[in-house]
Amino acid sequence: METIKRDIYLDKLISKKHNGLIKVITGIRRCGKSFLLSALFKSHLKSEGVDDAHIIELAFESFENKKYRDPELCYAHLKDRISGDGMYYVLLDEVQLLDDFESVLNGIARMGNVDLYVTGSNAKFLSKDIITEFRGRGDDVHMYPLCFAEFMSVYNGSRQDGWGEYITYGGLPLVLNFKTHEQKADFLKTLFAETYIADIVGRNKVRNQGELEEILNILSSSIGSLTNPNKLSNTFKSMKKKNISAPTIKKYIGYLCDSFLIDCAMRYDVRGKKYIGTPFKFYFTDIGLRNARLNFRQMEETHIMENIIFNELKVRGYNVDVGVVTVNGKEGGTSVRKQLEIDFVCNRGSKRYYIQSALSLPDAAKTEQELRPLMLSGDFFKKIVITKDTPMPWYNESGVLIMNVFDFLLNPGSLEI
Repeated sequence: METIKRDIYLDKLISKKHNGLIKVITGIRRCGKSFLLSALFKSHLKSEGVDDAHIIELAFESFENKKYRDPELCYAHLKDRISGDGMYYVLLDEVQLLDDFESVLNGIARMGNVDLYVTGSNAKFLSKDIITEFRGRGDDVHMYPLCFAEFMSVYNGSRQDGWGEYITYGGLPLVLNFKTHEQKADFLKTLFAETYIADIVGRNKVRNQGELEEILNILSSSIGSLTNPNKLSNTFKSMKKKNISAPTIKKYIGYLCDSFLIDCAMRYDVRGKKYIGTPFKFYFTDIGLRNARLNFRQMEETHIMENIIFNELKVRGYNVDVGVVTVNGKEGGTSVRKQLEIDFVCNRGSKRYYIQSALSLPDAAKTEQELRPLMLSGDFFKKIVITKDTPMPWYNESGVLIMNVFDFLLNPGSLEI
């Protein structure tokens, strides 16, 4: 298989060289962080004339490096290697496995001739340890599984066939090593059980793994649906005949988010310009893992496409919320207030976009349903509907851009069309 270019992330690393900060590559396990650091970035360094003696690598997952999980051994080893003049590039993989890694990294980072890069697979590693312990010295590069454009760059087939593969097996790079459905499915199921679940249970000392997996199953089967811990607790009581408290469910969801398995979108009142709070929407970082969790039984393309659009927006660096537009109306002579939904409110800097995901617009009624909340937003930010049945991008008479999902995913500048 040809090498997959991950230029989105490689360019970010290159732009952060020699900035005096600890470059922290975070992301879900097996999304390609190690390859980015030890292959792509290392290759860049060598192309710039950096000799091997000035590139120091440690992969803490490797058995031969297990002894270096001891902070004193690790620090002594690194300090011994950084023994001459010139800049040294220290590349540390899965650094959360290093005990007391904060102290080791702070010590190494204080050396004037070190440029430090690390990877980690847990959000707490970033949100608490990096910010608190590194006192503003961490510079985050968050990495995702292959986006559709990256996937298609090495896929040998049409974009329609590639789409079928991508919405089924997702974008974990290792999936591309397998040929048959059985091989891909078995790989994803095994990875889920032996890597992700085992990691979450071990890291957080989960006592009731069954409860955690039940939560995971419900979230898997309801991607893009509004929910919260109280609703999930009630679901367990009514459908599963089990009592799991809302605080316990909230804790489990936190573990899943910290491991980057799932991501949360909050609700935002577009006209009131404020966050609403619960309920939230949850999306899977990799759709193949979600499908494997459900044994590939729930393959509804509508929700899967929405999940993929959400992930693409995150890859492009947008903050993504669920938009809510409250409108007043009458039903049977009675005044009612309704909440209409905009799938995604995307913000990056001063730019904002309102985006609807609609697999198809078969008739005027469906088109009206998708357009109405956009037209009632009360402002003039760009409004977009992404479908699968539009032949080419076009603007309707209200100024709404309607585009095909392939045009959106394969063109990084598609929102500016």
